[in-house]
Amino acid sequence: MHQPLTPEQARAALDHEGKSIADFAREHNLDEPTVYQVLAGRKQGRRGEAHRAACLLGLKVGNIAPAIRLPATPQVHP
Repeated sequence: MHQPLTPEQARAALDHEGKSIADFAREHNLDEPTVYQVLAGRKQGRRGEAHRAACLLGLKVGNIAPAIRLPATPQVHP
């Protein structure tokens, strides 16, 4: 098992890939502010979307369920 990354290492890995935090969030269907909060240490990533973000960033080792994307609701125009 690999060692979890520090937030600084996770940011450096994104920089190395030429990927912004916003790009990472969109790519993994995550809420962008949650990703920023996890990297800043304001959210610990214990459950929910913060947990998913921390795991995908490599900040913690854990199991994550795949993101579920709901279909777009058709717009009804009067």
